[in-house]
Amino acid sequence: MRKNRESDENASTFENELIQFAHTLYPICRSLTGNGVRKTLGLIKQILPELEVHEVPSGTVAFDWTIPDEWNIRTAYIEDPSGRRIVDFAQHNLHVVGYSIPVQMTIDLQELQLHLHSLPEKPDVIPYVTSYYKRNWGFCLPHRLRETLTAGQYKVVIDADLEPGSLTYGDLVIPGKSNNEILFSTYICHPSMANNELSGPVIATFLAEWISKIDRNYTYRFVFVPETIGTIYYLSKFLHHLKQHVRAGYVLTCCGDEGDFSYMPSRTGQTYADKVARRVLSKNAPNFIEYSFLQRGSDERQYCSPLVDLPVASIMRSKYHEYPEYHTSADDLNFVTANGLRTSLDLYKELVRTLEHYRPLSSAIVGEPQLGRRGLYPVTGGQIDQKSVATILDLFAYADGTNDVVDIANATGHDLSTLETLSETLITRGLLTTDFSLDKLHLMND
Repeated sequence: MRKNRESDENASTFENELIQFAHTLYPICRSLTGNGVRKTLGLIKQILPELEVHEVPSGTVAFDWTIPDEWNIRTAYIEDPSGRRIVDFAQHNLHVVGYSIPVQMTIDLQELQLHLHSLPEKPDVIPYVTSYYKRNWGFCLPHRLRETLTAGQYKVVIDADLEPGSLTYGDLVIPGKSNNEILFSTYICHPSMANNELSGPVIATFLAEWISKIDRNYTYRFVFVPETIGTIYYLSKFLHHLKQHVRAGYVLTCCGDEGDFSYMPSRTGQTYADKVARRVLSKNAPNFIEYSFLQRGSDERQYCSPLVDLPVASIMRSKYHEYPEYHTSADDLNFVTANGLRTSLDLYKELVRTLEHYRPLSSAIVGEPQLGRRGLYPVTGGQIDQKSVATILDLFAYADGTNDVVDIANATGHDLSTLETLSETLITRGLLTTDFSLDKLHLMND
């Protein structure tokens, strides 16, 4: 019992660390660019000192996109005809449309209504609205409050800068024994929304810290970027490397509530990232919901986009767009819980353990291997029987760089433990490899 109590106490302490970090990050006003992103990365860097922070100048071209001007906001409010401040950025940073231009004017209610955003079907929450690529301004407020506004003159103030600057992102590479990589990507561009935004960076931070302390075969790459534009820039800079080395990747988002796990596959749904994710979910969260790639909506769009097509999927709790709190002020630190964060992190740890234990196998030679001269074919006095030869050849037949021993056991019907033993023997003899970059491929003609 003492051991169990200690385990419970450790779990409780760790849950507190996760939720406290979320509480620290929650008030920061983040956007595509600006000081909120820098402050967030600075706090993550306190836990991950090796995190590298980069600045990309406004106007930089990335594929079909261009890095926008930098936005920083200080103050914003609306005063009603009596001078009462009815909407205030200082009370909640969702009150201002993201990337609003500076404004200071007095206007009547009819004109003000053109710049107000609310949700009649959710009258008590503040919606999340942005205008990144069209110069505009606006305020967001609960619809119930909007309905109380009376005719008259309203003072509106948005004290902000929107001018050339830079986009900020962070990345961390944790080397392993192999140059093959596992990619974890999350975004840091939303203001105060706890599940849609903060759960990803929080879990990515503590997952990276844990991976840095374990023995690992893979190299792990963590990317903290503004959604869409930051990911597109990162791909424009590193696409060749990523296509050569990434064996599986996952976008971390919406993983802090306590709903059933959700799964967004890659474009094909058949990559190694998909196989491992389904395996881990089926074992640890059998009630998980699998969505179609046609229902995508986060950065898996970019990682799986035309001519990029990386093996990237996403494991979430309540999927974006599918829970009523999404993109509103109700996505807060009451909706995200310490237990939700910890159990999601635990599942991602199990994902890493599975990736480390069962790695894709590839033939290290071209064509069928000559087994006889390696003592792997039955001859007079031989050490292996015909059944084992068939198993070896079946193992080779499916060792195409996408299947691990579990996949091959499922495909062939051979015993998993037998395949594990044989694969280790064949790796030792240079016939199979788990490091299947093209530059590792060689002909065994000796």
